[in-house]
Amino acid sequence: MNIVIMSRTKSTLDQVAKEISNSTGQKVKVIVADFTEENIFGEIEEQLKDLCVGVLVNNVGILPSFIPYRFLESEDLDQTITKVINCNVKTMVKMCRMILPHMEKRRKGVIVNISSGIASIPFPLYTLYAASKIFVERFSQGLQAEYEDRGILIQAVAPFGICTRMAGYQQPNSVTFLPEDFVKKSLQYLRAGNKTHGSICHIVLGWLLQSIPLKVLHSDSLLQGIQNYVKKKTQKAASRETNKEDKP
Repeated sequence: MNIVIMSRTKSTLDQVAKEISNSTGQKVKVIVADFTEENIFGEIEEQLKDLCVGVLVNNVGILPSFIPYRFLESEDLDQTITKVINCNVKTMVKMCRMILPHMEKRRKGVIVNISSGIASIPFPLYTLYAASKIFVERFSQGLQAEYEDRGILIQAVAPFGICTRMAGYQQPNSVTFLPEDFVKKSLQYLRAGNKTHGSICHIVLGWLLQSIPLKVLHSDSLLQGIQNYVKKKTQKAASRETNKEDKP
């Protein structure tokens, strides 16, 4: 298939487009869009109007901040609320509204919406992010029930640890995957239902998380431990990036 990729940083998009084109020989269309902003979808729809989109992957998402905080402690809270909802919720709904009618007309298509494993439970310190991701799951599940008989497959994928910028570039291990490895694993579950964690170990993590009493998971000591851990990981990642920039 030819590819359309969308994000807010043109230089990164151009680099990824070149990599895809060189490795696959397929055409790659770049659309620059900041999904935290308002009123961007008219231009996107205009650029997509002549394309037959067979697979839609809604992967865009942001955290309110890299370091988790209580809801009222977030900086620029009103602006943060708008950006998270625009990016994590509104974008997915608007892109489905844009692409789904053509899939329904052709009676085939695939939509993959990326949720998060932490949405498995009410997750303090990540309250806004986790709530936005449970919306992704419920919307995907409802949409699949509505359009399954039209030959369209709609699935929410809820991973745990992936080595990305959002996760502070954690090192890969038995439960934390490189992005390309997770994609390969999760595609094996594409027909496994309207929601998947995308790999056996992440499915087990989801079961474990839901089996622990919320009283334990929501304890002040555990929440403080999570906050301190993320702060330390973020500081180390920032230090590594600074060292790279300082090298001649």
